[in-house]
Order: sequence, then C-alpha cells, then structure tokens
Amino acid sequence: MAKESHGTGHPGNGGSGSDIQVRRIYDAAEPADGARVLVDRLWPRGVSKEDARLTEWCKDAAPSPDLRRWYGHDPGRFDEFAGRYREELGEPQPQVALRRLRELAADGPLTLLTATKDLPHSHVQILLEALREAG
Repeated sequence: MAKESHGTGHPGNGGSGSDIQVRRIYDAAEPADGARVLVDRLWPRGVSKEDARLTEWCKDAAPSPDLRRWYGHDPGRFDEFAGRYREELGEPQPQVALRRLRELAADGPLTLLTATKDLPHSHVQILLEALREAG
C-alpha cells in the first residue's frame, strides 16, 4: 500500500467498509485501489480527469463550502469541524452519497481520494469513520 495511505481498511474486519483506504489524488493509481472516488467538492489543481482515473466524483460526501471555509484546515479547529461535518453527513444529500459509497465498498476495495495535504486532519477521516459505522 502507498506510504501516504491513512485510515486504510483491514480486510477481515467483516461488515461494510472493511476494505476502504484514503489516499491523495496526486498519488499514482494502483491496481489495489479498486473503485477510486474523489470526495472533495473542488477539482484538484494540476490533475487531469484522465490521470485521476476516477470511478466517480462524489461531491455530496464533502463538507459544505461554508464549513470548509470556516475550518480552513486549521488543526486547532478539527474537533469542532468533525462535529459539524458529522451533522452535515446526516442531511439528505450526504446520506445518498454515503449509501453510494457503501455500495461501492460492498463490491470490493474502495479508495477515497482527496487533494488535502494533511490527511489526519481532513474530512476524509470523518467520512471513513461514518462509512464504517452501521449504515
């Protein structure tokens, strides 16, 4: 697995989301990625759609523009950001996106892609937790 991977799935856990990994979209695609889904609202700079090799672009799984701007990737705000983002994930459109991501994960490996540099303090970690919860 790529060294930049965080929150990788653990095959054998059982249940939905047991083979989900998080990677940066700037990392080269790998055969083990399975379904590759961009979970950012904005298209990443410097990445062509061809190079991204996406299965889907799931914008509705990303934080709202207002929440993203408020957070500003400030690690000191991460805990509050996580709570607000979890609330957003309970709304109808994000719920549809979560169901779709769970479907993809049920079909095989799923790689959540983001342009974020600081993966441990990114929305993708909260999204990963939400996908692994019973849904």
